[in-house]
Amino acid sequence: QVQLVESGGASVQAGGSLRLTCAASGYANAGYSMGWFRQAPGKEREGVAAIDPDGRTSYSDSVKGRFTLSKDNAKNTLYLTLYLQMNSLKPEDTAMYYCAAGILSAYRIAAGAWAPSDFGFWGQGTQVTISS
Repeated sequence: QVQLVESGGASVQAGGSLRLTCAASGYANAGYSMGWFRQAPGKEREGVAAIDPDGRTSYSDSVKGRFTLSKDNAKNTLYLTLYLQMNSLKPEDTAMYYCAAGILSAYRIAAGAWAPSDFGFWGQGTQVTISS
């Protein structure tokens, strides 16, 4: 069982930066891909960025060039920290941001072929609000 806890959400002005953190425990350090998703009021949950077990990343077009996904996991541990560095923030980035874990092939991550239904473990979310 993987437990995910997000932090780092805040209210900032457009053009600013935030770094979201996801602390993952119970992580088997093998086979799990990780992702960040977001959901704005009245909208469907959408993918933001994903990373495969070997560290290869994939981004949605709306955040490409502005957001950077990375992870830090020591070998042979059950813990992992996932980071989402968000720069040049826009009001349309306002949403609840969720961290997720799932079993996905590296091919699907690289192809951007991943969706919320592919991830079986979810955190509670952290709110990001961008004012103009």
